[in-house]
Amino acid sequence: MSSQEPKAQNSALSPSRRDVLAGALAAVAGLTMTWKGQALAGEGEKVLRVAMTVSDIPLTTGQPSQGTEGIRFIGTTIYDSLIAWDLSSGEKAATLRAGLAESWSVDANDKTLWTLKLRKGVTFHDGSEFNADAVVWNFDKLMKKDAPQFDQAQSVQASQYYGSISSWSKVDDNTVQIRSKKPDAAFPYSLVNLFFSSPKRWEEVGGDWNKFASQPSGTGPWVVDKLVPRERIELKGNQNYWDEARRPKSDRLVLLPMPDANTRVAALLAGQVDFVEAPPPDAIPRLQGAGMQIVTNAYPHVWCYEISTMEDSAFHDVRVRQAANLAIDRDGMVALLGGLAIPAKGMVNEGHPWFGNPTFKLRYDPDEAKKLLAEAGYGPDKPAKLKIIIAPSGSGQMQPIAMNELIKENYRAVGIDLEFEVLDWETLRGRRRAGAFAPENKGRDGVNNSWAFWDPDIALLKTAASSETPPTGYNWGKFTDAKADELVSAARNAFDAAEQDKILAELHAHVVDQAMWVWAVHDLNPRALAPNVKGFVQAQSWLQDLTPVVVE
Repeated sequence: MSSQEPKAQNSALSPSRRDVLAGALAAVAGLTMTWKGQALAGEGEKVLRVAMTVSDIPLTTGQPSQGTEGIRFIGTTIYDSLIAWDLSSGEKAATLRAGLAESWSVDANDKTLWTLKLRKGVTFHDGSEFNADAVVWNFDKLMKKDAPQFDQAQSVQASQYYGSISSWSKVDDNTVQIRSKKPDAAFPYSLVNLFFSSPKRWEEVGGDWNKFASQPSGTGPWVVDKLVPRERIELKGNQNYWDEARRPKSDRLVLLPMPDANTRVAALLAGQVDFVEAPPPDAIPRLQGAGMQIVTNAYPHVWCYEISTMEDSAFHDVRVRQAANLAIDRDGMVALLGGLAIPAKGMVNEGHPWFGNPTFKLRYDPDEAKKLLAEAGYGPDKPAKLKIIIAPSGSGQMQPIAMNELIKENYRAVGIDLEFEVLDWETLRGRRRAGAFAPENKGRDGVNNSWAFWDPDIALLKTAASSETPPTGYNWGKFTDAKADELVSAARNAFDAAEQDKILAELHAHVVDQAMWVWAVHDLNPRALAPNVKGFVQAQSWLQDLTPVVVE
């Protein structure tokens, strides 16, 4: 596990922050008797209590809501995927590993046909068998609208993961074949976020997904015991889990939605939780003074604006896009975040195999930004007007209000008039899935959505290709570029990893030169843990494994 001591110029909180935190502590104190009275643990149980940044319990039926935080806390706890991430090390970037499929391969003569050998002996939490029939049933629930088990809610959440799949079939009880719509060397990454629900449990609840949500059954390392919407979900360790190395060390995992950062800090200081996501930077000194562990690590993640390049947006002009990137004081933003970030120089970090050699260098250069804006026809008397959709909190958003206000000031100084539409995180995700061209997004020039780049699809291929617009792709703003399309096609047909990396590096350099998005900082994924929390290995990934974690 790697950690970094955060920069903190002041050893104490500012008076205003102290007042806010004092209020949050008082609020948490009011909840103390409530939580204690709900008997979160049986006698002698080892319990891990985690404060999430989301405002509600993610969807529990199989395909979680609430973005990748939902996947982290519900998808990979209750459920499994055919192919998974190896999250066991903090010293290297996470890589793919076998999940419910022991192996996968593409046909030598037909690069659209993939064969997956399923793991034998796996059962759902209800005791029923996981097999090829269950795989087909679950793909039907997402993509076959006339199937009895089709669920629109899950289909929407999974749409950006199954978009490359054209068909699926059972070969035998332990083998399935999946066909992609076109040759796609990145196809295995599409399967990582598709999770498998129990057909038997669905039948037991009368084919009602709403009832299934309160008593879900997957194959994962944790089993749902109690669920109170907007308040908490309690999971018991699955000691019959098929992967013995990942059988939970804690008896019970309690997940609590706490979108307010100060409330999370107060809950940790008051001993009401053991583990919090995204502590605010200016609370770090107090947390450290109280003996809390502050854990960080580099990982593939960037805080950015996905922007519209359509003709009705000022961002249609590459000069405006470049100016918007040059106007951001990234060092100032890093300082705002207490040192828990690094300036972005593109979608991926410098030194990444896909970084390449962009000729347009992301930096803080307000004079050059003003020059580019003037060339595009904007100036002090005619500012470029932009409207960005943001959320006050959410999965990986760090401190979005303060960060966006800093950008607004930076933009005002160069001649960009920035306006925000503030939405709840899940509502924002819906607007992102709709695309810039949707009626509800008319007049919006971008969406502020932190972004992962752990696989080629989410990093570059589905963001840069003109054909990959929502809901199945990530090209929110209809970025259209012939060279980008050519390089995306080449990367999808490069089944040799080294060759694919070379093409992806060229693609990344090109989209940076074209300022496809506005990139601000890469965060360091901070978490605060109570002193007696042991076993957590912070992987270089947005996803994390809680199975080895225990409160001593």
